[in-house]
Amino acid sequence: MERIDLKDLEKYLWDSANFLRGHIDAGDYKQYIFPLLFLKRISDVWDEEYAWTVKEYGEDYNDEHRFIIPEGCHWNDIREASTNVGEKIRSAMRNIESNNSNNLFGIFGDAQWTNKERLPDKMLKDLVEHFSTITLSTRNVPDDELGVAYEYLIKKFADDSGHTAQEFYSNRTVVQLMTQLLNAEPGESIYDPTCGTGGMLLIAATHLKNLGKEYRNLKLYGQEINLITSSIARMNMFMHGIADFDIVRGNTLEQPAFVEQDKLRKFDIVLANPPYSIKRWNRERWMNDPFGRAIWGTPPQGCADYAFIQHIVASMNEQGRAAILLPHGVLFRDSELEMRRKMIKDDIVECVLGLGANLFYNSPMEACILFLNKNKVIDRRNKILFINAVNEVRQEKTMSYLDAQHIKKIDNAFNSNKDELHFSKWISINEIEQKGWTLSLPFYVRPENDIDISPVNDLVRLTESFKKELEISREQFKDLMEDLKEYNIHGN
Repeated sequence: MERIDLKDLEKYLWDSANFLRGHIDAGDYKQYIFPLLFLKRISDVWDEEYAWTVKEYGEDYNDEHRFIIPEGCHWNDIREASTNVGEKIRSAMRNIESNNSNNLFGIFGDAQWTNKERLPDKMLKDLVEHFSTITLSTRNVPDDELGVAYEYLIKKFADDSGHTAQEFYSNRTVVQLMTQLLNAEPGESIYDPTCGTGGMLLIAATHLKNLGKEYRNLKLYGQEINLITSSIARMNMFMHGIADFDIVRGNTLEQPAFVEQDKLRKFDIVLANPPYSIKRWNRERWMNDPFGRAIWGTPPQGCADYAFIQHIVASMNEQGRAAILLPHGVLFRDSELEMRRKMIKDDIVECVLGLGANLFYNSPMEACILFLNKNKVIDRRNKILFINAVNEVRQEKTMSYLDAQHIKKIDNAFNSNKDELHFSKWISINEIEQKGWTLSLPFYVRPENDIDISPVNDLVRLTESFKKELEISREQFKDLMEDLKEYNIHGN
């Protein structure tokens, strides 16, 4: 077999979605395409291993295969099915999971393969034949290249699915920045409590690899609440040739997966992009958390951000460091003031980094990264570095990206103990206390030519004015709904 060009491989993968168009919603493509791709990959690799062992030893041995493929469950068996193709696919996937329960249990998700209204036999047959046009052996498509193509497909599905995109795919340039500043070392443990498709964990590994350091002995751990997304994360690891990982499906706030002797497991590094300001979470359980995570208090029902932050702090070991992608509200909201004060006084915050707009799908919002460190070096203790990188972005259509020069500038500031005018500044905890425990970036460092912030009393007046305008808008919306109701009743 000849090696496949990466662009051809990406096109081959993306073209698979064309068979589903008109049958299912774009947001559901992932739960069908990724499992089929994974089944095709492990079948082709099994064939490759079989050929090698027969050549070397004259016969095949089960222990020479990474995964067991039971009789009748190989990709070629699925190709032979002309009717009830969905049932054949579902049966093969379930049998493979049960015969590889230690590492593949539940990995294919719970897609409705037998629903012929959505997935008629002809469409599935055509899709299977499309995947059959390329042999996905490791010789033909090495792990690195398949991993890159797999990430490409994740991004394309994110672009196509719209409203679910941010949950499904994080801006990789932002993740590269986070992993670079945390500077993982070979052999360390890295944890993502809301891991999505596993991108942060993988980029942490590939960052080490790109530096020429040993990356295969990293220990990667993740938890993800969504079934299909957690399955994609596990497939993502296998596609990239990562072996030492543990990704578990579940609700991190309600039932953390990594527990040892009734206590949270501790990690060297935590990387996270928690869901922003979720309102539906079990606040009552948090108030009596059996794992002692409520170290600074209980967040308001309408915003669980500080629950995730406290979970992350509780999951860091004594040398632990973390990078958390968060909305700016965590830096200044009054409802979280007491928790923020305790966090600052504990001297665990090393850096507050403000990012530019449009770095996230379907959202022009700016975000921040909170860098935590349980073992700050002496000359960084009792102070926090503020970096205002709002202008360090490259705009491309509706999206922004961090280029190499942006990351380098932020990296230089992060690793320096000196201030940079209009960009970075070290602030003592005493000064932060004098400003009312706010971590809002404009109070400490503003970009050049930025409008000067108003005094606190002007800010209060501005806030009150905003509240009044908001109330007026709510009343107008209420009146509009009443008008629409009358319109429907009278049928005008």
